[in-house]
Amino acid sequence: MRQVETRLREATIAETDFLTEIAQHGLTAGGKRYRPLLAQVAAELGGAAGGDPVEAGVSVELVHLGSLYHDDVIDEAETRRGRPSVNDNWSNTVAILSGDFLLARASEIAAPLGEEAVALIARTYATLCEGQVRELIYTDGLDHGPDGYYSVIGGKTASLIRTSARLGAITGGADRDTIEAISDWAWEMGMVFQITDDVLDLIASDEFLGKPAGSDIGEGTFTLPVLLAAGGPHGEEIKSLLMDGKPYSPEAIRRVIELTVEGGYIEVVLDEAVNRIRVAEKAANEIPDNPLTEILSNLDQYLLDRVESARTA
Repeated sequence: MRQVETRLREATIAETDFLTEIAQHGLTAGGKRYRPLLAQVAAELGGAAGGDPVEAGVSVELVHLGSLYHDDVIDEAETRRGRPSVNDNWSNTVAILSGDFLLARASEIAAPLGEEAVALIARTYATLCEGQVRELIYTDGLDHGPDGYYSVIGGKTASLIRTSARLGAITGGADRDTIEAISDWAWEMGMVFQITDDVLDLIASDEFLGKPAGSDIGEGTFTLPVLLAAGGPHGEEIKSLLMDGKPYSPEAIRRVIELTVEGGYIEVVLDEAVNRIRVAEKAANEIPDNPLTEILSNLDQYLLDRVESARTA
């Protein structure tokens, strides 16, 4: 991971000092580097030596960072990771161009990994864009239901997590069955992460979240529990509370959350998360015995604990 950090900084050096500063603005703000870490873990499933898994991790992290620059423009975000966002600190134009630069660098770094790697990175970013477009289409709407919700979080979140694991396994020399198994595992894991995040946005404290509870509702992004509640016995009240569009009053947001919780939809969604974890475990069991399969099992347990923490939030 130290090599990943070094390569990230090397890869974001442009011929123009100003562009270098912008491209590295998001890097110096920190981040969990979860996607390159997952690429490293998946690479060890193949047991091949070499630096390619580092390049795989750098490539997926640059896609992630570039997409965040673009997302912040779309969302008119003022901060990212506790620092001013690029669009707020400079301009939308600068954020878009620097995001494009990061995405181009991601493809450039993936190129030596082979044609499959380049195609995978390109396809993944196309999927991210589709997820974002769907979210824009569904904003302020309650009619797209669970299928629409899954298409959004699959495109925006789970797809890049799956690609991180898949690209790591490919560059690590894993066999095809293992590549498919770790890809399936990572997809479900990405879905569960987003599902639990969306639940926490409704039920966790402002202090825990670092922002007001119900922020998704305030932005017109209605996640799975709210969509299910809107189709239930109190659906008409929920629709009436939200029919006038943004800005939604704090009272309306609190009432929507209250109806969602009282209707039992938080539990329904968390049960769905547990079912997806079981699917992920089944996929992991298809991987031949490897010391890292225990790590996958531990991550599955972490997800279960995260779900349980959401239940008691």
